[in-house]
Amino acid sequence: MKNIDEHIEKDREELHEALANDDQGKVRHLLKEMADLGEYKKNHPEDDRDPSPLEVFCDLNPDAPECKIYDD
Repeated sequence: MKNIDEHIEKDREELHEALANDDQGKVRHLLKEMADLGEYKKNHPEDDRDPSPLEVFCDLNPDAPECKIYDD
């Protein structure tokens, strides 16, 4: 994706397909991803690029071990 808005729109389209196919697992995944991307966008209004899943995770969970940054 070029930016976060395109990613959210793609997820929205896939959500409609998943709902039509009654794919509940995919529906849950897409709803969570859209919520997380929306939260990331709210926290970074100046940044419109499409963040990686790790960037989104660390933005929402800064104290997670995967997100710790250590100075040498």
